[in-house]
Amino acid sequence: MAATTHTVTNQPPPLVGYDVFTSDRALTEGVTRYVADTHLDAVRAELVRLGLAAGSAHAQRWGEQANAHPPVLRTHDRFGHRIDEVEFHPAWHRLLGHAVTAGLTGAWSRPDGHVRRTAGFLVWTQAEAGHGCPLSMTHAAVPALRHEPELAAEWEPRLTSRVYEHELRPVSGKAGALVGMAMTEKQGGSDVRANTTRAEPLSAPGEYALTGHKWFCSAPMSDAFLVLAQAPGGLTCFLLPRVLPDGTHNAFRIQRLKDKLGNRSNASAEVEFDGRTWARRVGEEGRGIATIIDMVAATRLDCVTASAAVMRQAVAQAVHHAAYRQAFGRRLIDQPLMRNVLADLALESEAATTLALRLAAAYDGDTAQDRHFLRLAVPAAKYWVTKRCTPLVAEALECLGGNGYVEESGMPRLLREAPLNSIWEGAGNIQALDVLRALRREPEALNALLTEIGTARGADHRLDRAIKGMLTELADLEGIEGRARRLVERMALVLQGSLLVRYAPPEVADAFCASRLGGDAGAAFGTLPSTLDLAAVVDRARPLSGH
Repeated sequence: MAATTHTVTNQPPPLVGYDVFTSDRALTEGVTRYVADTHLDAVRAELVRLGLAAGSAHAQRWGEQANAHPPVLRTHDRFGHRIDEVEFHPAWHRLLGHAVTAGLTGAWSRPDGHVRRTAGFLVWTQAEAGHGCPLSMTHAAVPALRHEPELAAEWEPRLTSRVYEHELRPVSGKAGALVGMAMTEKQGGSDVRANTTRAEPLSAPGEYALTGHKWFCSAPMSDAFLVLAQAPGGLTCFLLPRVLPDGTHNAFRIQRLKDKLGNRSNASAEVEFDGRTWARRVGEEGRGIATIIDMVAATRLDCVTASAAVMRQAVAQAVHHAAYRQAFGRRLIDQPLMRNVLADLALESEAATTLALRLAAAYDGDTAQDRHFLRLAVPAAKYWVTKRCTPLVAEALECLGGNGYVEESGMPRLLREAPLNSIWEGAGNIQALDVLRALRREPEALNALLTEIGTARGADHRLDRAIKGMLTELADLEGIEGRARRLVERMALVLQGSLLVRYAPPEVADAFCASRLGGDAGAAFGTLPSTLDLAAVVDRARPLSGH
């Protein structure tokens, strides 16, 4: 007699075989908004190819495999020679190779390069987030290296290349290369001015020998690293290659790999420089912070984008599940309380995506106004969007119930990934203090931010009140450091509100302004006013697969 107890019913089909790009309306509309008409069709075709790849079964399998088989450190070969290499599962190389081939390390010299790269980064890292780290650092290293034209001429073509070559050998023989960074030390953390790594000048101009220990080195398998060290003239930036021009390995000792909460496919290491570690100076001695500041800003934008990607994937999974799962005689997506939760999550996700694209467009604009706008908008966005990622993913996981708590759903991996971008490149307090620094030192930055926000003034009374409240907060500088988080949160929300009022459908802008700016919502997701058009918000967020 055939067993019937294991008949599977009322389970959604897997969200697979869909276009991650075209299923995201906020993203596709943003690309259309910012990319020039002359090459919009080509950019859209490029992103559709990437979106189909990201939503494919094989990319999802690569992501699972890369996390199930994290990198392994090999300090010595079988004969006892020191090699200091990190081995990755083949799935990691497939993910990273596809990303490099898609141009996700090259934005600085392409038309609308930052918008198209930000959109591609948001799409592709939904398949797997960990390999976004070397992509981000390689991309962001370009403006730092341009402080030293000779180094830029040697390295930039390889960093922006669409060729992925992961073998360690002299960069002169490679068509493509990756760059990591090792800035923080155990005694200083985000206070990089407290770094104790020493740089001693060698006889050749611009060459130094480094001695020190780096507490966090991201992507230690890279071809080179940007590091900070104390030279005779003060804190200075250096480029440290893994393989020297003569083919020998640099003295780059990997002490251990970090056992992290999430981001497990990606290697993070402690490394040691033993006094023979060769490096080349980038920029002037004593100008290390000024040299890397553009790199830091670019990686902070990637923190915003990566958080938006995690949010979008979590929302897509939650809405997809609710569209198929039935309870109490109706689909979950049709039940008012679940619809409220999904709509609230969708609002947060769309606001994050819209803000990330606006920042990318400002990078492409590259006017004085754009640069001043970015000086405040990037740390404010980095603070707020990355902070919202973890509670959003936790709530989206709950939408799947017990199924979401099971590893096979993919939701636990998203939840472990969610806090990363709030910590990387300066945690919340660092971002808030950076906003205060910009307010005090660069009045043009505040003018640029207010000009951006002011373009939406008069379109929604709740936004207008929020702008007024923000200005009142800015006018009172007494004890501002202790309430910096409150101020930066308000700035980010007002900026998101102004963008949605201008560009999102009325039901999305109305719901955002009512809940985030008008105070008509509770502390948890799913507490939106019932008078809003929540069905339209949820329908807009639903990914369309082949099912």
